[in-house]
Amino acid sequence: MKTALLTTVFCLIVTTVTFAQDSCSKFYPLEEGSSFEYTNYDKKEKVEGSVHYTITEVRSEGAASVATFDMKYKDKKGKDLFESNYSFSCENGLVTIDYKSLFPSQMMQQYTEMGLEMDISGTDIELPNDLSVGQQLADANVTVAMSMSGINMNVSVDQTNRKVEKRENVTTPAGTFDCYLITENHMTKTMGATIETSTKLWLAEGIGMVRQEAYKKNGTLMSRTELTRFTK
Repeated sequence: MKTALLTTVFCLIVTTVTFAQDSCSKFYPLEEGSSFEYTNYDKKEKVEGSVHYTITEVRSEGAASVATFDMKYKDKKGKDLFESNYSFSCENGLVTIDYKSLFPSQMMQQYTEMGLEMDISGTDIELPNDLSVGQQLADANVTVAMSMSGINMNVSVDQTNRKVEKRENVTTPAGTFDCYLITENHMTKTMGATIETSTKLWLAEGIGMVRQEAYKKNGTLMSRTELTRFTK
């Protein structure tokens, strides 16, 4: 299996509460054709790659608004690694993201051809419309159970202690934004190992995610992702 690619997808899963919808949420624009570019940096501030999103469809399903995003992931040299699309929904001012849709279709097809069986379950990430400083947000988790030729492997990520810490201005190459800072803890379990990390996520009304930083358990910075370009 392409473990590195699977790890990349998991990183996207635990960070992809970055978009939302029109009147359903005040935090995110939802216009077909809108695009966003995020650049990923390592702990030494060197570029690791970038992720490009384009809103390709916005539709109504009952009382919910549903959006589809095309996603392209590039390496540090700008070479395409994979592309996929995923969806999220919003109802009554609450955003939920479908974890299963985050896995690239090419990767899923390749793994299926290799005889890999995969089951994805968990509790979707939620982002309420009425954020306020000091607010505690609901936990989330995802588990991927994989089996091939009698070999089983489970990977799980728990997102806990999600809290709105404060509001502050954040400047990136895309501009300066008034943001809510959300902190949370991550616990990743795989192959008998448990890895504890934490993240800081800055969200701006009308934009979505502006910056995200990931830290080791001891507080050492691991990586940073920030908005470098967007169009509406």
